[in-house]
Amino acid sequence: MSEKTVRAANGVVSIFTGCLMAVLFLYGGYSLWDTWRIYHGAFVDDELMELKPVKGEDANPSLQDLQNINADVCAWLTIDDTGIDYPVVRGKDDMEYINKDVYGNFALSGSIFLSSANQPDFTDPYNLIYGHHMSNGAMFGDVVEFTDEAYFTAHETGTLYLPEETRSITIFACVEAEATDRRIYGYIAEPDTTGQMQELLSYVKEHAVQYRDIRVTGEDSVVALSTCAESATNGRVVLFGKLEKVSE
Repeated sequence: MSEKTVRAANGVVSIFTGCLMAVLFLYGGYSLWDTWRIYHGAFVDDELMELKPVKGEDANPSLQDLQNINADVCAWLTIDDTGIDYPVVRGKDDMEYINKDVYGNFALSGSIFLSSANQPDFTDPYNLIYGHHMSNGAMFGDVVEFTDEAYFTAHETGTLYLPEETRSITIFACVEAEATDRRIYGYIAEPDTTGQMQELLSYVKEHAVQYRDIRVTGEDSVVALSTCAESATNGRVVLFGKLEKVSE
């Protein structure tokens, strides 16, 4: 092989190597940008935060403004001193908002959404809300923190804002469960009876990794916040709170 041929071959290799490095660099940069976009987009933007209801009001007219953006908005959920501070939507099924934000746009972080089996006005005795587990604490990332005793003890309250009223949330249990757990995920599809609700509450107390002994009975209204566990494919962490109407 002539020296000229060798130089030409080396030139081709150098160009190929340079192109490959450029592609890898661009791909790495895109991956970092995409990861930042996903995690940053999981937090409520300034426009939405301006529409968050004001605590202490009897009604929450700003939710009407949110419903003008998306008619599926049914509430705003806040768990005090955590990253859980989001509008709640309810879709036609439980897959609609898995990868769709409150504006209706595609988003891997999805939305915080009420089970489609529940009534959007939270008149059911048991109300199940889903959210993705984001490692930066966005969405329902902080739900898993409640498995820690100190965190559970330090975080007891929250608020559920509805269009016509506001309800307080008192956190009373944190349960580690499987996605197939019919007691937790199948109850809302069954007939509504006080006895069944009491059975669910007994089950929650028995299986809770953290529990706060407050007065909660089968006649009370309960909200459950469900997200994926960190260490198991089908694992879930579910936070339970008692709902009570805030006195006018």
